[in-house]
Amino acid sequence: MMKFGGTSMAGMERIRNVAARVKHVVEQGNEVAVVVSAMAGDTDRLVGFCKEASPLYDPAEYDVVVASGEQVTSGLLAMTLKAMGVDARSWLGWQLPIRTNEAHAKARIGEIDTTDLLSSMRGGTVAVIPGFQGMMEDGRISTLGRGGSDTSAVAVAAALKADRCDIYTDVDGVYTTDPRIVARARKLDLVTYEEMLELASVGAKVLQTRSVGLAMKEGVVVQVLSSFDDPTQEDLPGTLIVSEEELEAKLKEDKMERQLITGIAHDKNEAKITLTRVPDRPGAVAHIFAPLADAAINVDMIIQNVGRDKGETDVTFTVPGADLARALDVLESQKEVIGFNRVIPDTKVAKVSVVGVGMKSHAGVASTMFQSLADRGINILAISTSEIKVSVLIDEDETELAVRVLHTAYGLDAPVA
Repeated sequence: MMKFGGTSMAGMERIRNVAARVKHVVEQGNEVAVVVSAMAGDTDRLVGFCKEASPLYDPAEYDVVVASGEQVTSGLLAMTLKAMGVDARSWLGWQLPIRTNEAHAKARIGEIDTTDLLSSMRGGTVAVIPGFQGMMEDGRISTLGRGGSDTSAVAVAAALKADRCDIYTDVDGVYTTDPRIVARARKLDLVTYEEMLELASVGAKVLQTRSVGLAMKEGVVVQVLSSFDDPTQEDLPGTLIVSEEELEAKLKEDKMERQLITGIAHDKNEAKITLTRVPDRPGAVAHIFAPLADAAINVDMIIQNVGRDKGETDVTFTVPGADLARALDVLESQKEVIGFNRVIPDTKVAKVSVVGVGMKSHAGVASTMFQSLADRGINILAISTSEIKVSVLIDEDETELAVRVLHTAYGLDAPVA
């Protein structure tokens, strides 16, 4: 299975480069299926048309419009492959079909019928499949939400029982952090599903979160590579996303110790909300977060201050920046029920996270993070943790400094050449 993102499909020159890469893999004797995204920027353009047509657009017709971007690139790639002498055909979501639940613009894949697809591939035909789209029970087109082509690729790979799902992007693998911030960031050979899931959820843009979760559930080995390398390069230099057991076996084989921290991620798309003078009584917090949950607004970090003498407290939490306006609207509509005095939003914040399966068996990861930031005068506004992650909320202006400081503190810097 091969998947190419929007930057890889941005124009005919790049589509020809993708076709050359696919042809090389076919000539090595492989049966190949390819999932493609729309050309870079096309989905945004199509969404803009929908909003221009009607601010309260019909979600079903929205899916018809935005799914067309991938239809174009799948057809163009199939044409280009045929022109290069490679037998190929495109398969739209409804032709396989890729069946989804009844949720326009955010559908989830239920099952994929691969009977005809496998028959075609065994006959030597390359299957080119548009990502991001499927079909509901009523026969209408559905889309999987932004970044859904990664999920399409993993789902098709699982249905085909593919040896591997290679996801080609504009980067050549998963790095210890963003190389644009830390020049000495290192590319990782192996990352576990758990680590990649956490990295994706806290800001790493390499893979979409749902695709990683699906790969972990179905046991699909995923490789992240660059679509801009030499198409005929034999040694694929990407990053493999594998199970923890496979990582342990590889480390044992190479006689290497597990790295304590795998990577540092950051996300500036966070917003902080503080509710002042909330009644300090049982059930008060539930009145805040229940309506937010009902509105499908994800809450991350939560801090409740010590109750004041008057039986009141302040509650601070974070939501995705894109959901801030809706969150404020929900809270204002529930003001009498919650009983807060003021709501104070803050968008000038960022989340910085350290992730690593190695921290399961090592103490001191959080204290190293807190001390390193304190030494550079970086104030922590909120904290959240999981078994393999520690995240802090800081001032947005200090994001890059914090990432560099932590990258060095955990020994992730590559040696000076």
